[in-house]
Amino acid sequence: MVQIVKTIQQVRETVKAWKKAGLQVGLVPTMGYLHEGHQSLMAQAKAENDKVVTSIFVNPMQFGPTEDLASYPRDLDKDSLLCQQAGVDLIFHPEAEEMYSAGFYSFVDMAGLTEELCGRSRPIHFRGVCTVVSKLFNIVQPDRAYFGQKDAQQLAVIRQMVKDLNIDVQVVGCPIIREHDGLAKSSRNSYLNAEQRQAALCLYRAIQLGCKLMQQGEKQCSVVISQMESCILQEPMAKIDYISIVDADKLTPVETIDAPILCAMAVYIGNTRLIDNFVFDI
Repeated sequence: MVQIVKTIQQVRETVKAWKKAGLQVGLVPTMGYLHEGHQSLMAQAKAENDKVVTSIFVNPMQFGPTEDLASYPRDLDKDSLLCQQAGVDLIFHPEAEEMYSAGFYSFVDMAGLTEELCGRSRPIHFRGVCTVVSKLFNIVQPDRAYFGQKDAQQLAVIRQMVKDLNIDVQVVGCPIIREHDGLAKSSRNSYLNAEQRQAALCLYRAIQLGCKLMQQGEKQCSVVISQMESCILQEPMAKIDYISIVDADKLTPVETIDAPILCAMAVYIGNTRLIDNFVFDI
C-alpha cells in the first residue's frame, strides 16, 4: 500500500531510513490529476531506483493571477491508485502552508532559458517551477528525478538549474505519452468537452506537418512555422499563443534548421491552454 504523507519531516525521516539502508531514491514531481504520462515517469523511476517518491502539489507560485489555480483538477483517491499501480512507495501531498510558511521570502529565479516560449506569456511561471522543484530536491534528496518531454522548456530549465546550483541529482527526461489519436496526455485535457477534445487534435496535425517538412529538407524556420500556423488556424476553436523553433539546448530562436532544434507550441482551445512539441536533429 502506498504511503501518503503531508509533512516535510515525514518525508525526510522516511528517506533518511532508506538512504541508511543503502537504497536509491527516485522522485517524480507532479501537480496531481495523474494520467498514463505520469505513470510512465513513475515506471521508469521504479525501474531505475529502489524507492520512488511522487509529490502531488498544485503549486500556487507558478500560476499567474488570471490562470487556473482554483479550478486545476484534483483527485487524490484516483492519484493514489495510479501511484500504487506504478509501484510508488511514498506520496508527498503537502498543503501550500507546509511548502510556503508565513514569511516566505526566498525564490529561485532564472534568466535566459525562461524568457522564450511559455515564458513570454507566463512571466512568473518558471520562477515558481524553479522554486518548488529546488525545494522538493532539498526535501527528498533524490538520486534521480523524472520529468516529461511534453514540458520541454521546464525540463531544460530544471536541467540548467541543477547544473548552475550544483544540485546532486540526475534529471531524467521521459518521452511524451499520447492518446490513441495523437493528443499529448495532459491533466488539462479534462477541461475539454467532446467538441473541444476533437478540435484539440489540430496540435498533433501541426506537429506531424512540421516534422514532415523538416524530414523533406525544409530548413527555413519561417516556412515551417507559417505552415504549422495555417494548419492550426483551420480549426475555428483554436487560438495560437505561440509556435516557435528554438535551439534544442539554449532555447534561443533560430532562423535556419542546421542543428538540433525544439519546435514548441501553445494553443488555446476555448479557454484551455495546451502545449506540445517535437525535437528534430538533422
